[in-house]
Amino acid sequence: MHNLTMFDWSDVRYFLAVAREGSSLAAARALRVNQSTVHRRLGELEKRLGCPLVERHPTGYRLTVYGKELQPYAERIEDAASALQRHAATFDKGMSGTVRLTCSTAVAHRLMRSQLIDAFHKQYPGIKVELLMTERVLDLSKGEADVAIRGGEAREEALVGKRIGDVPWAVYASRSYVARNGTPRTPEDINNHGIIEFIGEIAALAAARWLPSKAPQARISGQASNVPSVLLAVKSGVGLAPLPAPLADMDQDLVQVIGPIPELDYPTYLFTHRDLRKIPRIAAFFDYCLSQLKPVLTGGEARKKI
Repeated sequence: MHNLTMFDWSDVRYFLAVAREGSSLAAARALRVNQSTVHRRLGELEKRLGCPLVERHPTGYRLTVYGKELQPYAERIEDAASALQRHAATFDKGMSGTVRLTCSTAVAHRLMRSQLIDAFHKQYPGIKVELLMTERVLDLSKGEADVAIRGGEAREEALVGKRIGDVPWAVYASRSYVARNGTPRTPEDINNHGIIEFIGEIAALAAARWLPSKAPQARISGQASNVPSVLLAVKSGVGLAPLPAPLADMDQDLVQVIGPIPELDYPTYLFTHRDLRKIPRIAAFFDYCLSQLKPVLTGGEARKKI
């Protein structure tokens, strides 16, 4: 008989993380807990339900038939719990606590160099900003973060957002690379050069497809799965690549060889959930970012060309 009277609803989070990530290790990273905790909590849930939810395979976990049937119900529990948490948080009128900001690693690097978060702390010393750097789009409705900086318009109806501006992109090389190989003057010239290939989640960016489409004969001289890694590859002299101009222009070892490229301008937005917008500490951070982010993300420094 299923021991549902002892059911711990928080175990649902671990089941859903494993279902979505495909392994206990990836689930542990997503939840920011130990892998052993994921194993234990998933095992406890299976024991209480009286049925296995996943099958263990050498490459990870797969849902059983029972697990697949339960997943939509578990997601409803998750949605309801997130809604309850958001609504309860609206009663907090204090200006203290944590605001979790999610953004890409490239944006995070720009933020940290700008001192924007430090300046916010000085104005609101009781509010701590937790920076969640990831190329994955965190779900604000499920409570994975409070505020997001990301490209493109909102994918969720419950989000409210404001456009910050367009981030310009250009093609960069290192000074050492140009000294050895010369400077391409047109996109077609890049056919005679090495380029950095964007892989993983950043492969979906328009910038990832631009160079291969303009210079199909260019050799792939390196690969990178996030923008800071692309920048490091370019800086090391491995090859050329498009980069966000505000980020690349801060590095004295890089030079802009082509661009800015208007078709690669990346519209960037600030988002939060409409319920979270009512919480004073989150509203304060959201409004502060709206007033300060544009020059940080879209640049303004003189761009370096050879």
